[in-house]
Amino acid sequence: MRADLRAAALLLALAALAACTPAADTGAPSPTPTSAWTPPPSAPTPAPLPSDEDDDEDKDDDEGDDEGDAPADATTMPGWMTEPAAEAPACPAPTVTVRSADELQAALDAAAPGDVIGLADGVYRGEFVARASGTAQQPIALCGGRGAVLDGEGIKGGYALHLDGAQHWHVDGFTISNAQKAVMADGTVGTTISRLRIHHIGDEAVHLRRVSTDNHVTGNVISDTGLRKPKFGEGVYVGTAESNFCDITDCEPDASHRNRVVANAIFATTSEAIDVKEGTEDGLVARNQFDGSGLEGDADSWVDVKGRTWTIEDNTGRHSSADGFQTHEIIDGWGTDNVFRRNRGELDRSDGFLVAPRPARDNVVECSNELLTQVGAVSPDDCT
Repeated sequence: MRADLRAAALLLALAALAACTPAADTGAPSPTPTSAWTPPPSAPTPAPLPSDEDDDEDKDDDEGDDEGDAPADATTMPGWMTEPAAEAPACPAPTVTVRSADELQAALDAAAPGDVIGLADGVYRGEFVARASGTAQQPIALCGGRGAVLDGEGIKGGYALHLDGAQHWHVDGFTISNAQKAVMADGTVGTTISRLRIHHIGDEAVHLRRVSTDNHVTGNVISDTGLRKPKFGEGVYVGTAESNFCDITDCEPDASHRNRVVANAIFATTSEAIDVKEGTEDGLVARNQFDGSGLEGDADSWVDVKGRTWTIEDNTGRHSSADGFQTHEIIDGWGTDNVFRRNRGELDRSDGFLVAPRPARDNVVECSNELLTQVGAVSPDDCT
């Protein structure tokens, strides 16, 4: 009798559990098949990341936050990564050497084409702004060793280095830490950002925006971003989210075109290593190393491409909560015509994809992309 009662109770509990279990969501659109490889229809299609609609860019909304200043020590690069080799010339000899924060800002204010500002080893606390421009033939350089540290005085503060309309610069070699954003480039043209060590940053590390074109981000080691707001913790961020066009570019797409992000090592970021926004065209993401072990929340790829006619090639990655590379169509006509080739990586989920166009549109995924597993290489069934 007791056995019969226990069995009946168990059946009632199972029926109640089934009634409380939500039905599978079939409302999300599945990737659209084209000649480029896409995940099968059964693969889940993530909604646009919160940063696409709720990216506060520079709005200071720290009410209720309780993060402290970033620690001074840098996270060690994952053992599988190697020190990146920058595709940029070495800095020439300094024309002026600075040793304090006041001297640095004064040198930035007085800079002229051909000047080379050398940073002596030491800590430079504050938020530094460059507005002078060099020329293509005579750029202005700001250079130092890793022992020269720009300290932004807090992960909620502002920009450690702001290139505010400053064109044709070469920023090279030193360390940036403890700032809300490490390098902000507004309206910057023909500038190289190379060999920096950037770590412990409140939001993203390097941001090219407000029609910043023809710039080169290369040979940098970037880690420990998103300490203020994890969803804003990209390594390199190109352009502006649609929701901020009216604040940043007079309600027009941010045409930050032809930027190159090449040969960087990016790890311990809470959001994507590289985020390419709608409105940007003709860029290159190549020969970078990504480790997504630190991804949080809805961040589920190393690289997210919402622009068009970008080339993404020869990158290597490990660890992601979903895919390696994704595309998204935030605005009609964008998130398309991008080419993915010779990328390699390892994912943490068996149902993840190395390249996941969502939707496919006219993106091209070549068969040279290689998803690595413990048992060998897995290639897409449908690639070009």
